[in-house]
Amino acid sequence: MTISLIHFNPETGTSASITATGGVSVGGYVNHSWRGLGGCATQGLFTNPWYAENAKQLLTEGYDSSAVIERLKSEDAGFEQRQCMVMDKHGTAAFIHGNENIPVVGSVAFPHIAVAGNMLENESVLHSFADSFIRAVSTNPEQVREHNAVPCYHKDYEQVLPEALIAALEDALGSGGDKRGTYSASLRIESLSQAPIDIRVDWSDDSLIADMRKVLAHVRSDSFQSFLSQLPTA
Repeated sequence: MTISLIHFNPETGTSASITATGGVSVGGYVNHSWRGLGGCATQGLFTNPWYAENAKQLLTEGYDSSAVIERLKSEDAGFEQRQCMVMDKHGTAAFIHGNENIPVVGSVAFPHIAVAGNMLENESVLHSFADSFIRAVSTNPEQVREHNAVPCYHKDYEQVLPEALIAALEDALGSGGDKRGTYSASLRIESLSQAPIDIRVDWSDDSLIADMRKVLAHVRSDSFQSFLSQLPTA
């Protein structure tokens, strides 16, 4: 299994993503966040690591997410083995769900927020993932989920994006997660006004969420925050 969530806020240019899998070092391959531009998660039976580089270039050239997905498919004879999610600068997502992926395979999409997964225990994992994140960041979660409304975000919600992403992943894994178990995770946030956050747990036998929170606690520590505050943001 790999399951991923991408969030992009067109108003601020902040791009965020989190992913988890039953294999090692998911952050080296799957989730990509680009401030002011969008994001991508490339996964599936056999991940195509070039999707992210190509998607970023196409987004930079002004392609929307659907056009990016069509280009990726047209240039990859093995796209039936892929699952890919691309979100553009408008917060709109598009997907590849290759027929050779192992069920359960699926996705859910809302304005600014999308989830995709494969080899899942059940479909409720996708909805738990998205619902948890929507509830955490927006003041109108029912309208978002039931009517595809644009989220109305909590004031300063971006300050607690890492916590919201990890909590959403925890809820998803609690709903079934990976048929094999879940052993690595990666979180990325890129902002136009703050230093990037990049948290990875490359292998955890039985405490993946706790280990993600442990790394985040070090990121939140006064000493590291002091370091981050000195970094240029643009």
